[in-house]
Amino acid sequence: MRRKILLLGATGSVGTNVLSVVSRFREEIEIEGVSSNENVASLSEIIKNFDVKQAVVLKSAKLAQLESSVSKGVKVMSGEEGLVEMVENSEADLVFLAMSGTASLFAALRAMELGKNLALANKELLVVAGDLVMEKAKFYGVEILPLDSEHSALFQCLQGVRNSSKEVKRLVLTASGGPFLHLPKEKFSEISVEQALNHPQWKMGKKISVDSATLFNKGLEVIEACWLFNLAVEKVDVIIHPQSRVHSLVEFVDGNILAHCCVSNMQIPIQYALFYPQRMNIPSHLSFDIKDLADLTFTEPRNEDFPSLFLARKAVKVGGSLPAVLNKANEVAVNAFLNGSLKFPQIFTLVEKMMNQHSPCFDCDFSKYVQISKEVGLASEKFIQKINE
Repeated sequence: MRRKILLLGATGSVGTNVLSVVSRFREEIEIEGVSSNENVASLSEIIKNFDVKQAVVLKSAKLAQLESSVSKGVKVMSGEEGLVEMVENSEADLVFLAMSGTASLFAALRAMELGKNLALANKELLVVAGDLVMEKAKFYGVEILPLDSEHSALFQCLQGVRNSSKEVKRLVLTASGGPFLHLPKEKFSEISVEQALNHPQWKMGKKISVDSATLFNKGLEVIEACWLFNLAVEKVDVIIHPQSRVHSLVEFVDGNILAHCCVSNMQIPIQYALFYPQRMNIPSHLSFDIKDLADLTFTEPRNEDFPSLFLARKAVKVGGSLPAVLNKANEVAVNAFLNGSLKFPQIFTLVEKMMNQHSPCFDCDFSKYVQISKEVGLASEKFIQKINE
């Protein structure tokens, strides 16, 4: 039987890579539903090319345009409610969360309640509400399959481990270091948007590219790893590895270390999640050349210059709603940097300010996490306005 999937965030960089993988396995995979924030033109093209029967555009103002651009047999919806409805209408057993932000939160929760596994590229889901998400996953017996190359690497290295809390000494996430790996801190205020978006290894969306430049991306990944693998933050380390050949390592208490290597291409972890627990052949251009393991370097992060890792560790150690505050403040700060309202080092300043003035909630439900995120967003905007007055 063909596997049926939903693809939330079909027009973004991760979604585009999912479509590329599915294109190689048209006989095995059926895409039942897709979504986009507002890119109706690309969404309607995907619906046509993959014979999709359900679609959601998050911006309700774009609904009429989507309706007029697809055939009558396609059910179209809008908003976060539309995402939930599409999940409920679907027979898919795997939901790809390839959209950024918290808009897919309730759709992901509903998917788990219906016994659907999640393929997760969305960091916010676990950063904002990791405790509740993992609790639901365990209760409903569903898998959360990571799509980040680092977390997919850890997931694969940990296959067969019976008790990670006793057997694992530490997890090590690798980081390329971004475009400013060797830039002196005193030059941070001169960093332009174009420079921040020019990642040396990956071609990504604007938000994640800036997060990689600040290392907040790695900080969010630390929080995500703690929840995915049920380990304390003291057991999750980060190391700078500019070549991006080794994607993560697991050190066990008996002295053994497993390192995961593959080509730096999102399609590899996507294909792994798509067919898990089976493995399928890949095109030759995605094959890894063992000679690429020559001349690898590993160095400690510049924590004093890039305080993002310290802030992320503090957030997950304190717990409660503090990771949600870090996530939202960083989101607003990145947008402000992209539109010229903040300088690069002020991203760190804003996030730390929002965290320091927040009193964490330790008994939040999902709605409370969303409410806190909105409040932090408004407070962050006010802080930016004061800076620019």
